[in-house]
Amino acid sequence: MAVVTMKQLLESGVHFGHQTRRWNPKMKRYILTDRNGIYIIDLQQTLSYIDRAYEFIRETVAHGGSIMFVGTKKQAQEAIAEEAQRVNMPYVNQRWLGGMLTNFQTVHKRLQRLKELESMEQTGGFEGRTKKEVLMLSREKGKLEKTLGGIRDMAKVPSAVWIVDTKKEHIAVGEARKLGIPVIAILDTNCDPDEVDYPIPGNDDAIRSAALLTKVVARAVADGLMARAARAGRTADGEDKPEAGVGTDEPLAEWEQELLTSGSDGAELGTAVAPDATEVGAPVGAGSVSTPVSTTNGTHQPAE
Repeated sequence: MAVVTMKQLLESGVHFGHQTRRWNPKMKRYILTDRNGIYIIDLQQTLSYIDRAYEFIRETVAHGGSIMFVGTKKQAQEAIAEEAQRVNMPYVNQRWLGGMLTNFQTVHKRLQRLKELESMEQTGGFEGRTKKEVLMLSREKGKLEKTLGGIRDMAKVPSAVWIVDTKKEHIAVGEARKLGIPVIAILDTNCDPDEVDYPIPGNDDAIRSAALLTKVVARAVADGLMARAARAGRTADGEDKPEAGVGTDEPLAEWEQELLTSGSDGAELGTAVAPDATEVGAPVGAGSVSTPVSTTNGTHQPAE
């Protein structure tokens, strides 16, 4: 089964780029055409790049790696948090703190402080203190939760990062590249493809586009976790005693997959992304590309 279909990409507005005056010439090879001053991204290429990124993520997680989800723009915040939590991966959807990767030792100390404050609150450590002290501690805890809550259980830097909007998250991209951490990201027509190891050409401004592609990444992580669990089971039982239903060429049976994924969200991609009337990129039919209309602030949306 395909990771995602052309129809889903079209309905989510993944094909809409920026205005032709706001583009990066390096993105020319990913552009199909332009309509009414808006670039249209070649979704055939998008599908190929999705498959490539999906396989990399799945293999990375299957071998014990982790993927950090990053998207602080308003259109991506909800999807980043929801999908990262679903597969138990670290995420940043508020503000990227400089040094979150390159100075992780200091960040880790702040995470320890957050856990200390949480423990104090739960065990009555705030009792016996003045109202002002309790207020200050509560504010400190709230601030740490907002900025570091998504990575509170991260013990080391991630194996790769998933980024929505590389221009907005340029600090995160720079830190990842400095440490040699692979970057997987949506490439809109104003982005620099040289900064990304596993690009996915698409619309990084529409809510549904960001949500759909983030869900694809989460699904790849889930597949990797399943493969990791299956490998751990085979190792525990011995190499000469394969796990039931797992042969050299045969996939897991449905009931075995259910056991491995018990408690996980198995929603299909096609039904998981709810329509949002405020987003950029309204649904269009699978067999055609609607004519987009440019807006005064440089964003893009299809015609009514």
